[in-house]
Amino acid sequence: MTRYSEELKQSIIAKMMPPENKSIGELSRETGIGEATLHQWRKKARSKGFAVPADGQTSERWSTQDKFLIVVTIASMNEAELADYCRTHGLFVEQVNAWRDACMQANGGVAKEAERYQQELRQEKKRSKELEKELRRKESALAETAALLTLRKKAHAIWGGGEDA
Repeated sequence: MTRYSEELKQSIIAKMMPPENKSIGELSRETGIGEATLHQWRKKARSKGFAVPADGQTSERWSTQDKFLIVVTIASMNEAELADYCRTHGLFVEQVNAWRDACMQANGGVAKEAERYQQELRQEKKRSKELEKELRRKESALAETAALLTLRKKAHAIWGGGEDA
């Protein structure tokens, strides 16, 4: 097992990130490091909060996770810092702002959807209770009818009688 220095790992991860966006296959050919190792490094970088898109994709095709990581990274930046960040990472300010807006709206949509599901759940519970109540009523009526039929047969057996009884 070959050990790689942290500096080498960081430089290769930096090449996976914007603005270079090099693919893992390309980096593997350049460095001689196995693709599985590079995938592992990218996965660790993502878990630490770095936006490391998959295999050289353009920023428009990045995963929502990578876009969110960029939004988190720029959250506290002012306009000048944001412009500088975008310039160094090969992004557009408008693009990043659109991602931020999408993230902010996503939470509102989730809250509305959750409220709608809660309301539907309440309605279904109410309907379920009504159906259970109706089922108990029908079971009770069926049991009463069965008891009356049994009594009728017993009375007929004891006292006899015609069909008109």
